[in-house]
Amino acid sequence: MGNLHFEIAIQAPVEKVYNTMLADESYRKWTNPFFPGSYYKGSWDKGAKILFLAPGEQGEGGMVSRIKENIPEQFVSIEHLGMLKDGKEITSGPEVDSWAGALENYTFESVDGGTLLKIDMHGGEDPNMTQYFNDTWPKALEILKKLCE
Repeated sequence: MGNLHFEIAIQAPVEKVYNTMLADESYRKWTNPFFPGSYYKGSWDKGAKILFLAPGEQGEGGMVSRIKENIPEQFVSIEHLGMLKDGKEITSGPEVDSWAGALENYTFESVDGGTLLKIDMHGGEDPNMTQYFNDTWPKALEILKKLCE
């Protein structure tokens, strides 16, 4: 995957974009393009563990992550540590070694009364994920924009 960058201008104050992006109810809406039924368990506080989850045929599954940084209304950094599969956290081994440690960074900039939201993803070696994110992030960001404006 390497490094990926996405951004969108949203005609809403940074505070609203930040809160809408992270609030449980709206998070479930804007992340739907990634996987229908997406949600999280945990805290957005710096250093906290957070699970990014979705329902599946074999129960709850998803990603095990931690909030590397959270400067409210400015910057959020998520470090992906592994995956949750069949109720077990997997943080090492062939299933996660190619992308464990990948970062997902969100930068919120106030621009002309609105917000420029920038997403930077770093790490991971799966080329299939590049196309997936290139297809999915724009859809998710359009939903977020509609929720905020």
